[in-house]
Amino acid sequence: MEQEHLYLVDALPYVFRAFFAIREMRSPQGQPVNAVYGFTVFLLQLLQREPLTHIGVAFDESLTSSFRNAFFPAYKANRALPPPDLAWQLERCQAVARALGLQVFVDQQYEADDLIGTLARQATAQDMQVVVVSNDKDLMQLVTPQVTFYDAAKNRRFDPAGVTAHLGVRPEQIPDFLGLQGDAVDNIPGVQGIGTKTALALLQVFPHLEALYTNLAAVDTLPLRNAKTLRQKLEAGRPAAFLSRRLATIALDAPVTCALDVLRSHGVDTTAALPLFEELGFRRLVQRLQ
Repeated sequence: MEQEHLYLVDALPYVFRAFFAIREMRSPQGQPVNAVYGFTVFLLQLLQREPLTHIGVAFDESLTSSFRNAFFPAYKANRALPPPDLAWQLERCQAVARALGLQVFVDQQYEADDLIGTLARQATAQDMQVVVVSNDKDLMQLVTPQVTFYDAAKNRRFDPAGVTAHLGVRPEQIPDFLGLQGDAVDNIPGVQGIGTKTALALLQVFPHLEALYTNLAAVDTLPLRNAKTLRQKLEAGRPAAFLSRRLATIALDAPVTCALDVLRSHGVDTTAALPLFEELGFRRLVQRLQ
């Protein structure tokens, strides 16, 4: 019997991609629907193309209310709220996913990454193969022999060896890497003065932050430029390093349950999808489903 595969979709990258890539589209009522349309086409193509038996779609609704904001209020504070033309469409994207018969996951405190991470952990415990669908490299930390990362837009797949070849660190080292380098996109500070090359070089020698900070004196002997100055930066930045790693680590205990009977794909439910597509003005998709 062929092994079953659970696909966990990180929705927002594909919603945003459609919003900026597709020219303006309006529903019969005059509402913007370009992002909804592009996301719908993406889901239909995924369902048709991939050998999935189970699927879930995770959305973010925690831009300012993530549990990470409780211990670091500046987390993602540099991000602007979605423009009005997109904010309305985000709700419609969730409605489309549900109308297609897909299970939608969203939470006010846990981000889509955390929901996906928790579901992936539960699924692999049930001997499922998991495919994380996203273009967000942070999610590569979830990759294991049972979990694959799939960048659908570029049609690229990554197993553990692929992640290491692509990023220069093993999947489990990604939070340590971001702890050192930081992440400007999410307003994660990292250690001041530590860039990508230095962070990668350190993690070739030290498997994680604990090993690095237990053996800081060894940094002086590394064949790195300004090694002694580097040690001083690391010493001064120790609190920021561990805080940043905590911010970058995907939670595996989000309040979601991987119920395989609920996540099983039964094909597109046209009775629910067709009326919604008509409402949104997706005539071509209506014809395609019919």
